[in-house]
Amino acid sequence: MNTVFLLVALIATAGWITSTLTLRVQRLQHKADRTERRLALVLEHFGIEEPEPAGMDEVRALVRADRQIPAIKEYRRITGASLLEAKQAVEALAVAEPSDTS
Repeated sequence: MNTVFLLVALIATAGWITSTLTLRVQRLQHKADRTERRLALVLEHFGIEEPEPAGMDEVRALVRADRQIPAIKEYRRITGASLLEAKQAVEALAVAEPSDTS
C-alpha cells in the first residue's frame, strides 16, 4: 500500500513540476515576444534597418543556382534562424532573385 501511495505521490509531483515549468517557459516566451515587438517599433521609429548578415552573397548565389536546400542550410548557419524561418527567407529570395537556369 505504501508503495502505491509513494508512486502516486511521485507522479503527481512530476506533473506539478512539469506544469509549473511549462507555465514559466510560456511567460518567458511572451515577454521575449513583447520585447521583440517593442524593439522593432523603436527601430522603425528611428528609421534604423537591421544590417544584412555577412554571407548573404553566398546564399543568393545558391538561390540563383537553384540549390534551395544548401541555401537554407547556409542561411541557418549565418543567421541562427529556425528551419521554417530560413525556408521562408530563401523562398522570398528565390522570388526576388531569378535563377541561372531560367
